[in-house]
Amino acid sequence: MLFPIYMGILNSVKTQSEMLTNILSFPAKFQFANYSSAFEKIHFMRSLGNTIQIAAVGLIGIIACASMAGYKLSRTKGRLSSILFGLFILSMLIPFHSIMITLVKISKELTIQGSIYGLGMIYIGLGVSMAIFLYHGFVKSIPRDLDEAAIIDGCGEFRLFYSVIFPLLLPVTATIAILNLLWIWNDFLLPLLMLTDSDRYTLLLSTNMLFGEYSNDWSNILASLILAMLPVVVFYLILQKYILNGIAEGAIKG
Repeated sequence: MLFPIYMGILNSVKTQSEMLTNILSFPAKFQFANYSSAFEKIHFMRSLGNTIQIAAVGLIGIIACASMAGYKLSRTKGRLSSILFGLFILSMLIPFHSIMITLVKISKELTIQGSIYGLGMIYIGLGVSMAIFLYHGFVKSIPRDLDEAAIIDGCGEFRLFYSVIFPLLLPVTATIAILNLLWIWNDFLLPLLMLTDSDRYTLLLSTNMLFGEYSNDWSNILASLILAMLPVVVFYLILQKYILNGIAEGAIKG
């Protein structure tokens, strides 16, 4: 798994001729200018800003909606609750390619095609089912006594959730955040379908513009991919402790 990353970093500091001659060899001289060139060609700061905005809208929406839905469905016993939870699970089995054309047509009719925030809303709809599934299982490990004690103390339903329950969901929330961030950050097809203006392109779409019709500047392409990878790696390292705890606790308690 690490070997392709190593090869990408190694060849991103070579000249084009060196890379085409032997991709396994070390460069005669490290060409760090490839990174500054790629930084300018893909308009890195603008593309990074677009990607962060899309990811932020998607993550905030997924966590806000899924945490409340997962909690309510887990705490509510009944046929309707089971049916709704089953429908969310069923939606996870539908391949994206089967709804792709319909999704594009609906986006055009709603005039959200080409909008960064519209794309973020679509990610919420596509990502909420998996998050509800994870929250639903995690909430089962939280004693109902906490709910009852908070209600006796005068907590309303929303205050109960955000003041008592949601802080206990931090491990699984971190897991959901990183899984969905990796998905949104590395997604290529949906932004390609939805974003029509190059000024709103994500990092991957901007990198894709480096591919020419007759030739490709692989040194700049690889440098761009490494630059696009760094922010999400840093995000993972910051949340690594919570992510591992969330996965472990979810496996044991779920």
